[in-house]
Amino acid sequence: MWNEFKNFAFKGNAFDLAVGVIMGGAFGGIVNSIVQDLIMPVVGAVTGGANFSNYFLPLNSAVNATNYADAVKQGATLGYGNFITILINFLILAFILFQMVKVSNRLKKAEPPPPPPAPSAEVSLLTEIRDALKKK
Repeated sequence: MWNEFKNFAFKGNAFDLAVGVIMGGAFGGIVNSIVQDLIMPVVGAVTGGANFSNYFLPLNSAVNATNYADAVKQGATLGYGNFITILINFLILAFILFQMVKVSNRLKKAEPPPPPPAPSAEVSLLTEIRDALKKK
């Protein structure tokens, strides 16, 4: 049973998948920081200082807060600003991954096709006979 587990866990595909998931989590953190710390402040400055994380719609009259965190504490709210931020985050991540796959595919060398198998002895003999008959 141990050998079967070892073969499964360390087989190329399962191990590569585990590494990919870990790298994806780390890469997601980097993209999250790019969106939160670099892109959203620029977008906020362009839109007049708007902070998307505080965009929300109160779903009842008891909510009178001016920021999203306090509005959630007061009751039902629809926080669409955070969704916009996460959507931008996803689009950037998808674009970067698309570019990485595109570059990776370009860098991969096309594998040459395998050489054809050598003809059998009978085929070789028949080819020689055919070529000899053509010469006459």
